[in-house]
Amino acid sequence: MRVIETIAEMAKLRTELATPLGFVPTMGYLHEGHLSLVRKARAENATVIVSIFVNPTQFGAGEDLARYPRDIERDLKMLAHERTDIVFIPKAGEMYPTNFSSWVEAGQVTERLEGATRPGHFRGVATVVAKLFNIVNPTRAYFGQKDAQQLLVIKRMATDLNMNLEIIPSATIREPDGLAMSSRNVYLNPEERQQATVLFKSLEMAKQLYRNGEKEAAKVLEQMLALIRQQPLAQVDYASIADNQTLEELDTITPPALVSLAVRFGGTRLIDNVVLE
Repeated sequence: MRVIETIAEMAKLRTELATPLGFVPTMGYLHEGHLSLVRKARAENATVIVSIFVNPTQFGAGEDLARYPRDIERDLKMLAHERTDIVFIPKAGEMYPTNFSSWVEAGQVTERLEGATRPGHFRGVATVVAKLFNIVNPTRAYFGQKDAQQLLVIKRMATDLNMNLEIIPSATIREPDGLAMSSRNVYLNPEERQQATVLFKSLEMAKQLYRNGEKEAAKVLEQMLALIRQQPLAQVDYASIADNQTLEELDTITPPALVSLAVRFGGTRLIDNVVLE
């Protein structure tokens, strides 16, 4: 496994690598969700590249950029175990030099849910992912379904800008009690961690209500929110049932529909979702 820190070195090495090439972009502090993407890339490609870059432009004022968990040595050991070929770890100044002034905007799909709550977030995401795609030039890039809106934004960008690669989604990986794996889970204290399982429980409730014939989105959301609010530490940012492609809110549930949540427990903000097929 080779560790590359500069764009110039990555670009030079890229010409020597066997294809197809699978790429997994991450912000590090890896968990089983990331590793499942690496394994999928390993199974489907001759070469696997993983990037580790905590992207400053997708964090808003007052968010957790400074304290975002980092442990490069731990990450490298995990990636070596998964037979990763290249780990690309650029510095912020390398990705955003002092004269940097070009940005990628993905349009309407960024304006709802996470985009409404975190202005500018998806401009940062789309820009850094576009830059990484240009540097790594992958055949396939792998993303988790837990960040459903991010996945949709990246698919939209790749299609609209005629990027010559395939975006491969992968199912959310969960803890045994249902909590979606996230680097931010490390922030939770024991009580918050226990109460955070209500996200998965509320999403499972939505699935069951839909299977039982409930098609009114408002009624499903009402029961989900009632369940979440039983947990005293839970503060709901949003709960949504939306079209899976446009993210427009639905009055009547028509599949595929994305049920998504953002809920705070103390200082930790967690997101999760399911798709009603």
